Amino acid sequence: MKHAMITAFYDFLDEWNTVLGLNTPAHHRRIMEFLVSIWETPPRRGLLMAFRHSGKSTVVGIFAACVLYMRPETRILILSAETSLATRMVSHIRHILENHPRCENLVPANKKEWASGRITINRPIGIREPSVVCQGIHGNITGMRADLIICDDIEVPNTSNTAQKRAALRERLRELDFILSPTGTMIYIGTPHTMDTIYRTRDDDD
Repeated sequence: MKHAMITAFYDFLDEWNTVLGLNTPAHHRRIMEFLVSIWETPPRRGLLMAFRHSGKSTVVGIFAACVLYMRPETRILILSAETSLATRMVSHIRHILENHPRCENLVPANKKEWASGRITINRPIGIREPSVVCQGIHGNITGMRADLIICDDIEVPNTSNTAQKRAALRERLRELDFILSPTGTMIYIGTPHTMDTIYRTRDDDD
């Protein structure tokens, strides 16, 4: 079953690169495999760190679009250090949904919620939250609910260059447990910007 799942994501990734006239780099397939393993395996928490300009955010956007293709009822929250950064990820996902051959039926005829900061695809009725919504890390997330939270570059110099800022960032991230659905997935993507990085765990000290 897991092999079939990753194959479905690989196919989605390869088809999108074909649309762009590109081949799929081997390390992009490894990134996709890692993301799918987080999504499929409890506790469904993971951290993706890769070298700069490796295309990790590109693959994460393709992953998110594929999740919506496979499970249209999914609610996705994108968080970044600044709202403008999160908006770029939403725009990337929206572009994929609009142009991927498999996603034609997901794009609504009435694009009332089809903007830079939030999109809602064709999906089962009765779901209040947008399919994808974004916020800056210190934006208003009260009352939100999500099945997949993607924290994309939340640690940058402006959010982590003092101990007080790092403490405030960690406190903010603890609030995400109240937003995530019980079987939801949380994925961090980023690069450490300080020795006391938020990406460091207790196991790193052992």
